[in-house]
Amino acid sequence: MKEISRIATAVQASTTLIVDAMFKQMKAEGKDVVGFGAGEPDFDTPENIKEAAYQAIKDGQTKYTPFNGIPALRQAVCDRLLADCGIRYSAGDIVVASGAKHNIYVALQALINPGDEVILPAPYWVTYAEAIRMAGGIPVIISAPESNDFKITKEQLESAITQKTKLLIINNPSNPTGMLYNSDELYALAEVCVKADLYIISDEIYYKLLYDGKKFTSIASLGEDIKERCIIVNGVSKTYSMTGWRIGYTASSKHLADVMGNYLSHSTSSPSTISQFAAMEALNGPQDGIEVMREFFEERRNYIVKRINAIDGVSCRKPDGAFYIMMNIEKLIGRTLGGKIINNSDDFSLAFLESELVALVSCTGFGCDNFLRLTYAASMDTIEKGMERLEKFIGS
Repeated sequence: MKEISRIATAVQASTTLIVDAMFKQMKAEGKDVVGFGAGEPDFDTPENIKEAAYQAIKDGQTKYTPFNGIPALRQAVCDRLLADCGIRYSAGDIVVASGAKHNIYVALQALINPGDEVILPAPYWVTYAEAIRMAGGIPVIISAPESNDFKITKEQLESAITQKTKLLIINNPSNPTGMLYNSDELYALAEVCVKADLYIISDEIYYKLLYDGKKFTSIASLGEDIKERCIIVNGVSKTYSMTGWRIGYTASSKHLADVMGNYLSHSTSSPSTISQFAAMEALNGPQDGIEVMREFFEERRNYIVKRINAIDGVSCRKPDGAFYIMMNIEKLIGRTLGGKIINNSDDFSLAFLESELVALVSCTGFGCDNFLRLTYAASMDTIEKGMERLEKFIGS
């Protein structure tokens, strides 16, 4: 038979979803497994949002919508971006898709020609690198060291730019590090992008989950010359605990929005109509539930950081936002744990899962070996149990 797509066969499965699938399978088998894998709030979707979905069904809102989203939802996105980030967009600048991951895929398809280079700071969310390759692009990885809170500098960005560079992807605050670029750091990177005529995809999905009084700045708010080359990616999954509803959105210039919308019109078309009505309520309705969830996350973050840093052989930085911890295991390389020699984070992840029934995500898929990602989007009981098993495992 003839060869199938080389692009498709080169795509690697998401490591976070693999770990989550293993965790759920072991749980289904009745094993006392603890999961720190997939980044998914453990809170239920607020009642007012669910009621809006029920009402949409009752009202017969079960037909196709415009391929780029219901106009009223796109306006709700504009209103929320203005209120939260001080950025003014019109409904025609917004494209709604089936989750922020889908928006990232569509944005890259709209921007990249085969052979274009995309600068990607590491550690990075695993999907970015694969989505770049799926669009025919080439990821150019810049390592952001732990010593700089996993953030790249202006000088690093400048040195990575070539004639083939098309854009920079940033995730602020970051998955997997939880670190936040402040306004000065963002402006320094944006200046480089403007000078080099680069686009910017700014994934801001965790923007409402910040701690220690930190303030969020959207890079698109730093000037019109920056805004015009930005595609902001966001959605309702994390902020409103709506991961399964699959609603994300982009905000950009109308020209880019039209291109992305046209792409959607010939691929998936619009997302679920019912989910769009639920998302409209999330954005327009009461926002006080976000703060309740954020406070729980901050409490859990403080606990897990303290516990990890008290264990000999591992360490972590205190993240600024999101709900992830990057655990450094460099001191454990070469040791035998759980009957296995630990040569990298993959070895640690597998040995820990098999020995102590705890699922973590190895960061080799995030462009950063010798680190593991833990999510604290889990109950305190789960976190406590996981930390006890971590101490036991390393102590072995």
